[in-house]
Amino acid sequence: MTDNYGETIAKALATDGGHLFIGRGGFSLHYETGWLSGYDCEPVKAAAIAAALPVIDSRMVDFGKVADLAIRGPMIAIGKPADPPPWRALSYAPLAAVAEAYARAGAEVRNVPGCGGREAAA
Repeated sequence: MTDNYGETIAKALATDGGHLFIGRGGFSLHYETGWLSGYDCEPVKAAAIAAALPVIDSRMVDFGKVADLAIRGPMIAIGKPADPPPWRALSYAPLAAVAEAYARAGAEVRNVPGCGGREAAA
């Protein structure tokens, strides 16, 4: 099945906290109350970046760092309010806060204003 992901990316753009996360096991495109996951990371990443959807790509980050962020860090609040800080495991934080933590670990972060990550030129 070939998909340009446009409809799902549009839903993610319309959702507070909607984003694309790419890791070693594939991608998850988060929107509304659901997500789309798969393995053809490069086409969905290119489409998401072109549409200005926030993207976190952690494939190049040390596995231990990614595991620590996923296990001990907060989840992204998608379509609902974030919990008040401080954020810990099982709490919900704004997308920008989680993206910044991944950026500090070395992930490529795109289309997240103010995030100090490795924002590669388009």
